[in-house]
Amino acid sequence: MSLVDNASLIQRDGDEDEIEKWTVPDLTVKDLLSVIPAHCWERSTLRSASYVVWDFFLLGLFLTATLHAEPYIAPAYIGFPHPALYSLARFSLWSIYGFGAGLVGTGLWIIAHECGHGAFSKSRTINHVVGWFLHSGLGVPYHSWRITHAKHHAYNGHLTLDQVFVPRTRSEHSASLPAFDSAREDLDGTPSKVQKALQEELREALHDAPLVAMAYCAVVLLFGWPWYLLANVSGQRKHKGASHFSPKAPFFAPTQSNQILISDFGIIIWLGALISWAYLRGASEMIKIYLVPYLWVNHWIVLITFLQHTDPIVPHYRASSFTFPRGALSTLDRNLLGGDGFFGKITGWIGATTTHGISETHVAHHVASKIPHYHAWEASAALKVRLASAGYSFEGRPGTWGEIYRVWNACKFVEDEGDVVFYKDARGIARRAAVFSDNNVSDSGVELQ
Repeated sequence: MSLVDNASLIQRDGDEDEIEKWTVPDLTVKDLLSVIPAHCWERSTLRSASYVVWDFFLLGLFLTATLHAEPYIAPAYIGFPHPALYSLARFSLWSIYGFGAGLVGTGLWIIAHECGHGAFSKSRTINHVVGWFLHSGLGVPYHSWRITHAKHHAYNGHLTLDQVFVPRTRSEHSASLPAFDSAREDLDGTPSKVQKALQEELREALHDAPLVAMAYCAVVLLFGWPWYLLANVSGQRKHKGASHFSPKAPFFAPTQSNQILISDFGIIIWLGALISWAYLRGASEMIKIYLVPYLWVNHWIVLITFLQHTDPIVPHYRASSFTFPRGALSTLDRNLLGGDGFFGKITGWIGATTTHGISETHVAHHVASKIPHYHAWEASAALKVRLASAGYSFEGRPGTWGEIYRVWNACKFVEDEGDVVFYKDARGIARRAAVFSDNNVSDSGVELQ
């Protein structure tokens, strides 16, 4: 039973009576961890640091090349038919720099994230110092996010305990969806059992239109990350409005207050540095060199993480059916910027390399988060062999802007009932439904201190 089966696409207007039945995994922690080579767990501070040095080298190289090239965009060197084209060329040059620097900056973000998992070094102190500096420099409250991110890993896919990209249920949805009616539909969202009239009611309530979807995707990609940090958007509804910058936020324990304050101090320094830079050197320089790449970093983080955890084929569990292995496998590997053909392979290689494979090896990362990124490729390959032997594949479509649009349209809400639920689209139709095997489940969770 494959998690990704493109042959099982639902045809809404056809005669399809059933949707794909997906067997809920009964794998244990031992099943998953035992196949990962022992050396994949080895963490080298020197090797990890070399990637930090390399990323900063690339950033310096991009900036130096851009600054060197800009003076040559002038009439003395290039003959453009209209003066406005020189401004356009300079804008294009800096746009290319911002895009490239944003990808590399995302790689630094990922390394800081690894520090939070203890994957950068065997030393907890080194992990926290490096992580604090790198994440503070990218506007991220290091400890604050590290704490909630650890809970996300412990409860990934848990409908009431996961921390981010938590699906809205039918009753929670802001669109005031019509209540479930067994006379007009079934819980699974089988195409033939959802009446056409109800499909249109749901679609109208959800404002299902291409322009609305594109606008939402653009806003989320640009502002979703700081919005989450400031107001817990996409987190648990019971914690709506809670801030990662407040020691009194409900997802922090009183004993963690000092860590939150240390994180806030890093953000204060970051903001002060940006304001000073703009004041002393000019806002234009700060925006071109730092702010634009920073916005790209935020964009990539949202695109990557949203697509890792959101798809009509990704299951979500209620407490009665959740186990750690099931949660760890409630995600997808995707090739960032990948695609078909030669060009798709090149862009996919760029996306995977600059971001240290976080999108391509994400299932393995959820299974064993202390494995550093330079070993994650091998660990992921070994894990995929084991999962394939059990009948599972967790390979999603490439992570692109088009995929964001597709997934947003396919994932509108989940039902208020059911131990295991899948997203339904704007017509109330799902891609798959869960079935349980007869095997006994081994419940192996993560205890948070």
